Amino acid sequence: MLIMKNIFKLFLLATGILFIYSSCSKVDNLHKVDALPVYQQGVSPVLSSSVSAIAPAVGDSDNAVVTFTWTNPKYANDSATTKYVIQIDSTGRDFLHAVSTTVTGTLSHTYLAKEINNILLGFGFAYNTPYDMDVRVISSYANNNEQYVSNVLKINMKAYVTPPKVIPPSSNALFLVGAATAGGWGNPVPTPAQQFKRLDSVTYQGTFFLNGGGQYLMLPVNGNWDHKYAVDDNTIPGLSAGGDFGFNAGSSYNANFPGPATTGMYKITADFQHGKFSVVPVGVYGLLYVPGDYQGWAPATAPQLGSFSNDGNFDGYINFPAGGTFEFKFTTGPNWDHAFGDGGNGTLVPGGPNNLKVPGAGYYHLTANTVDNKWSATKITTWGLIGSFAASNWNSDVAMTYSATDNKWTGTITTAAGDQFKFRANNDWGINLGEKDGTGRLVNNGDNIGDASKNYAVPAGTHKITLFLNNSGYYTYLIE
Repeated sequence: MLIMKNIFKLFLLATGILFIYSSCSKVDNLHKVDALPVYQQGVSPVLSSSVSAIAPAVGDSDNAVVTFTWTNPKYANDSATTKYVIQIDSTGRDFLHAVSTTVTGTLSHTYLAKEINNILLGFGFAYNTPYDMDVRVISSYANNNEQYVSNVLKINMKAYVTPPKVIPPSSNALFLVGAATAGGWGNPVPTPAQQFKRLDSVTYQGTFFLNGGGQYLMLPVNGNWDHKYAVDDNTIPGLSAGGDFGFNAGSSYNANFPGPATTGMYKITADFQHGKFSVVPVGVYGLLYVPGDYQGWAPATAPQLGSFSNDGNFDGYINFPAGGTFEFKFTTGPNWDHAFGDGGNGTLVPGGPNNLKVPGAGYYHLTANTVDNKWSATKITTWGLIGSFAASNWNSDVAMTYSATDNKWTGTITTAAGDQFKFRANNDWGINLGEKDGTGRLVNNGDNIGDASKNYAVPAGTHKITLFLNNSGYYTYLIE
């Protein structure tokens, strides 16, 4: 019995060995018959260009200006599906801002002049100025696997001036007019306060005082309404910060540029090349409202004092008509949330119940300091023009006439070449307004107007002079 068991065990062992041998033989045969293919990896393409410099004229816009070719990266797949990405960037930026063009299954690509031009202008490059540009091509499978980068070519490229989207002013000048501006809708407008600077043939820029919530237009000729630059629809949300504009654009009702909601200084750029404008705040004004008996105690419609530096120092010019009590208060907004009352002896009391008051009807220069809580009121009986011109000789004032409807003063003087002048209140130097940095803004004790070393010369002749005091802490003038 023991012998039979041993024989059976030997039989099982032999059968197992035979099975294992048989299995191994089948696997080996499978490998021999169905072995997977081995693919060679590709190589980096070599890039070349038909030209070393690109400087087309505007007439070449639709013409081919450069063809880039590259060698086959020798992928093991069907070359018709190989992807190539051509990258162009300014030399030295390591393609961090590259403009890319993708082509498939071809070993070359041609660019038209307008395509190269758009790339250069998209980088913000100047017209007719040569720039060194780097070009390379990146190959890969369609799924971006196994990328190879070519050599880098340096090509000198120059952008040409394309026809602007909006016709620039043939006058080579541009002016701002409107309720948002210091001069209002009066035309001609104050210069230089409301005149743009011409940066180049298609770009104008200026920094202007704008009353919050007002509207404006751009004029190519000061004093002329025949042509204007405007918008198609000023109800478009966000348009006060910039957007599209055109020549004589839009209907008369919705064509005005919408001004920003907040009073302050703003840099406006008009880009005629692309038909775009932008409005960027550069200094928001502090405002102090002056509601009183003279206007129905309504803060929302009250005139304001302005603070150019927004530092708590306010001033402004307000006319108090006869027939009222001449009482008022200061509020920090168009409501009664934060008001200032009279504390006596030129002081202010936050939330104080007593009204401030001027002695009687008239035109007053009001100042307020909400940091030190002080205020003052100076009655202005006259504004005059004083200067080196013959009728004055810096000794006497030529009286100006006040217009209560728009808070402006006007006067007429005759100047010789080189003459200078200033504005003076009450025939006294206590309040005198002169130029600030040649910008057209007037400040107390400012520079003489016409001092060519600091602003510009006043032309010889007889001139109507307008003094604009109708804005919150921003004063300017017009010479006609």
